[in-house]
Amino acid sequence: MQSMTGFGRCAKTARGWMAEVEIGSVNRKQFDLRANLPRSLQALEPRLVALARRRIVRGQVNVSVRLAPVGMSGSVRPMDEQAVVARVGEIRRMAKRLKLADDLTASSLLSLREVMQGDNDVPELEQAWRLIEPAFAGALDRLLAMRAAEGKALQRHLAEGARALRDIAAKIKARAPRIVARYRQSLRRRLREGGIACAPMDPTLAREVALFADRADIAEELVRLESHGKQWARLIASDKPQGRTLDFLCQEMFREINTIGSKANDARVASLVIQAKAVLERMREQAQNVE
Repeated sequence: MQSMTGFGRCAKTARGWMAEVEIGSVNRKQFDLRANLPRSLQALEPRLVALARRRIVRGQVNVSVRLAPVGMSGSVRPMDEQAVVARVGEIRRMAKRLKLADDLTASSLLSLREVMQGDNDVPELEQAWRLIEPAFAGALDRLLAMRAAEGKALQRHLAEGARALRDIAAKIKARAPRIVARYRQSLRRRLREGGIACAPMDPTLAREVALFADRADIAEELVRLESHGKQWARLIASDKPQGRTLDFLCQEMFREINTIGSKANDARVASLVIQAKAVLERMREQAQNVE
């Protein structure tokens, strides 16, 4: 089982350049990759999408790629101080001439590509791809490792939720036969309090009890709930993406629990139904994070 949330980072250096790739993923019903690439490398986005699609089925995947020149020692090349001074002076003179506010900050320097020493030799697209591809693959490996680790935790929580729901269903099943008997006793008591004599085998009483028993019968719902529980166990043990199916199955179990609550007409069952809904809500929240 894989979670849809995770993070991975990897950097590769070669031929005087460093490619740094960060990948994060969050919940989403479909696969969606959004890449933040330098303008000169935006043509590489379809390649990133193709590589990610091979290994990720669902989730919003956010990719950030940074390509920067490095010195021979592997450290990032320093800024060209003379170029910085010249460019800032030129910008300020132009701003003064146009009567614009002088709002330059240190972060403004990051947008001046020409102030980086040796930044005129930007690698061509294929050369950049040969550096970015292994960095992307490394970041993807780390992302998937985190998704797998969280998937194991989700699998454990989903199994615990299913066991809790099964225990509640067993209590409801044990309670069900008493509901009709209690209704019969309650009906006879109200008749006596109303001054109406009624024999134990009175046809009218028997018919009313039979009608109630038919309306309050929850056997089919309990059988379907048990069947859904078995299917749930198979799904969370599968090695294939099952997030959509788990989400749908949660809705079906909610439907059965709601029907049980509306039909049973019993305070104890109503309390158990509330407990079951709380368990199912936790299961649904967890299932929505499964790939």
